[in-house]
Amino acid sequence: MKAERMRIDVITTFPKMFEAVLNESIIKRAQQKRKVDIYVHNLRDYSLDKHKKVDDRPYGGGCGMIMKPEPIFRAVDGIFKKRYKKTKTSQSKVKIILLSPQGKLLNHQLAKDLCRYGHLILICGHYEGVDERVRKYLADEEISIGDYVLTGGELPAMVLIDCVVRFIPGVLGNKKSLKFESLQNNLLEYPQYTRPLNFRGMRVPRVLLSGDHKKIEEFRIKEAWRRTLQKRPDLLKRKGGDCL
Repeated sequence: MKAERMRIDVITTFPKMFEAVLNESIIKRAQQKRKVDIYVHNLRDYSLDKHKKVDDRPYGGGCGMIMKPEPIFRAVDGIFKKRYKKTKTSQSKVKIILLSPQGKLLNHQLAKDLCRYGHLILICGHYEGVDERVRKYLADEEISIGDYVLTGGELPAMVLIDCVVRFIPGVLGNKKSLKFESLQNNLLEYPQYTRPLNFRGMRVPRVLLSGDHKKIEEFRIKEAWRRTLQKRPDLLKRKGGDCL
């Protein structure tokens, strides 16, 4: 039986932000190869307000505006209704994610785990926050891309998509690409070189020209350790496999 390709839905108030990212490079090719379907939904299309408002003032007072729960719930309901009304696909394979600075930090292993889901729904927060009922009763998980505040969840959603799509089988042309890239086994990637051999007096290490694959592998492992100790020693203190 042919495996069903992955689906990613993004709910946002700024859908045009995704056009360039989703239509270039590896993500574009993944869609062309039918490895993943990515849909971007304008949250305002799910607003019942005549002016298509999706935010309002917070109860209890305070600065800024809060994203209303109703349009977000309606958007997710609409996706589920359209996607599953004629299929028997288990909704347990769906993961609803709220992009939020309060969430779990996105790393190599988390992206790999998310790839195992057949369907991701990404909710992009904005303004001063999202109504707590979205966080508590709708989202399965909150994810952050770092300990800093952005103007919205759109950029984090793009980062998450890029991370996850690369793990889909068949997306990367070279199967070894994932195995040897940075952050595998808590090590940074070893230094890479290409032509010319001598550029402005800066030469490629001789061992890479030797043809001795054992020595080349030893050189790369040594350099990966050296680079990690120098730049990210914190990675070596972590256990449990692939981590960021």
